[in-house]
Amino acid sequence: MPLSVAVLMDPIRAIKIAKDSTFAMLLEAQRRGYDLFYMEQDDLALRDGVAFARLAPLSVRDDPAGWYELGAAQWRELRGIDMVLMRKDPPVDAQFIYDTMVLEAAQRDGVRVINDPRALRDCNEKVFALHFPQCMAPTLVARDPAELRRFVAEHGEVVLKPLDGMGGRGIFRVRAGDPNLNSMLETLVGGDAHGEGRQFTVAQKFIPQISAGDKRVLLIDGEPVPYALARIPQGDEFRGNLAAGGRGEGVPLSERDRWITAQVGPELRRRGLRFVGLDVIGDYLTEINVTSPTCVRELDAQFGLNIAGLLFDAIENAPA
Repeated sequence: MPLSVAVLMDPIRAIKIAKDSTFAMLLEAQRRGYDLFYMEQDDLALRDGVAFARLAPLSVRDDPAGWYELGAAQWRELRGIDMVLMRKDPPVDAQFIYDTMVLEAAQRDGVRVINDPRALRDCNEKVFALHFPQCMAPTLVARDPAELRRFVAEHGEVVLKPLDGMGGRGIFRVRAGDPNLNSMLETLVGGDAHGEGRQFTVAQKFIPQISAGDKRVLLIDGEPVPYALARIPQGDEFRGNLAAGGRGEGVPLSERDRWITAQVGPELRRRGLRFVGLDVIGDYLTEINVTSPTCVRELDAQFGLNIAGLLFDAIENAPA
């Protein structure tokens, strides 16, 4: 019997298939003869402790003129599905957290969920990297604007970013003495005049090697793909994110990249994080992306890889 695979993702009608890693996974799953099903966040439910989903049969093709077809959606118990790919993009907000709770119920009933729902809740993509301080540049996570200002003064040049952002949105580069620092902190930290409602903000010492690219290093069951995608800032932009206009260039992993993956990989395996993307600038780990890591299509195209195939091989060969 073929495996049945359901994917929870953002609307498939709006994806860019040349860059969408979830689409690469769906193409590979279909090539292997898996039965594919599609759902979005509204399609999840939990009844009497049993996870349900409104699932639509899905077929895909690598054609920008029309890359998917959906059959009639029907509610069914998720425990009748072999595998769920949880590929919803951030933000990891309250609704995302509730989704992981439903998927955890499915997991208890024997469904393989990629990535593990509990790990998705526990491993914030900015904070989880701080489990490996030996790999990181100086980093502060705080709500207090005064503490963040002290960090900027101490390190001279700093990147500020929100705790739940993605794609380079809401990121600022600031130098000590910049008259705009208070405005940046007001934007990121927020809150009222009494400090109520403030949000955690990440401050990280600026790494000049960003000019050579913000490398995305992909790991499958804690083992690295041998090439990374260096996302290189263009023009006056300091952000390398592809969504912010960065240019993607494939590069072999360096010795330092492999050292970082050796530090991080065992913990990823322990937590059931089967497919993860590390962000590495120069010699430093900056983020650990666990929700919906990208760059599969670009690396496949540049190096003749099949990263989704490696992922499904690992899943198929893992103990039940």
